[in-house]
Amino acid sequence: MDFLSDFLTKFGAQLQSPTLGFLIGGMIVAALGSQLAIPDAVYTFIVFMLLMKVGLTGGQAIRDSNPSEILLPALFAVAIGILIVFIGRYTLAKLPGIKTVDALATAGLFGAVSGSTLAAALTLLDEQGMAYEPWAAALYPFMDIPALVTAIVLASIYTSKQKRDKYLKNEKYLSELSGTGGGHTSKPGGTVDERVKIWPIVKESLQGSALTALLLGLALGLLTKPESVYTTFYDPLFRGFLSVLMLIMGMEAAARLVELRKVAQWFAVYAVVAPMLHGFIAFGLGMVAHYTTNFSLGGVVILAVIAASSSDISGPPTLRAGIPSANPSAYIGASTAVGTPVAIAFGIPIFIGLAQALGG
Repeated sequence: MDFLSDFLTKFGAQLQSPTLGFLIGGMIVAALGSQLAIPDAVYTFIVFMLLMKVGLTGGQAIRDSNPSEILLPALFAVAIGILIVFIGRYTLAKLPGIKTVDALATAGLFGAVSGSTLAAALTLLDEQGMAYEPWAAALYPFMDIPALVTAIVLASIYTSKQKRDKYLKNEKYLSELSGTGGGHTSKPGGTVDERVKIWPIVKESLQGSALTALLLGLALGLLTKPESVYTTFYDPLFRGFLSVLMLIMGMEAAARLVELRKVAQWFAVYAVVAPMLHGFIAFGLGMVAHYTTNFSLGGVVILAVIAASSSDISGPPTLRAGIPSANPSAYIGASTAVGTPVAIAFGIPIFIGLAQALGG
């Protein structure tokens, strides 16, 4: 009971964070029909600034750390990104009224990482005074890219198999109709034997604005000495920019609810359950790293949060190009309207409270 009461007390304290307050405030003003709007250019700039700061922090930390410390958490991040897609393939895709390609795109988006959710988690960890490895933010691409690649590859294999099966069915029908046992000999466009090209998927993901900003920050932090500009510019502005981003995301979430109503309600159910399920899986693996390599509890929280998050910047355009037959209203609506608010408003406080309770 002491553990539970301690956890609930700390969880309640997280909900009073200004970071979460701005998210909820954005949802409320949008639901009330407010005409408040933030230009897209401002949103793009804010995201760039936040991820550059996170990247610079991680790069400087990697420069001063032992690479062997990063190995196990990075391997876990890769495994979690792939696992999340397979979970979606064999759960969401099996539900009534759900198209497999839509389920794979949704799982890919939930396996990929949200830079804004990561930034919110780092801010809350700092507010709570909870230590974490600054390089933990560098786990982002280790989970993001494998998830997107896995989703697109599985979708490509599935659609190719569907084309092949349709072709063989037509061949059999024409053969029976003609009575010759032959039929058309032309091959269908795209067969299951076609190889899915992995590098274009990885390249497109790496070229996405969010991941580019993060990796650029990592490289600059690792290879240069950006401490002066970091302490006078990026770090002081971080929380202010994050509050505006949370406001924008809250308004976007309310707007996307309309789109989500147009698709099967199972997407909404998945978007509520998946972030917490993925986060707890990652939290468990993070605890394995904690006990075997002294990975900090704050680092465990970061691993859990990026697993609970769903990509809001780089993932959607990558999936639009990689799985063009999937319905964006399904996977983007599920992520933005439900998944991201769940991850930020519930996932982050729960994982921080759980880590604090376990750490005594």
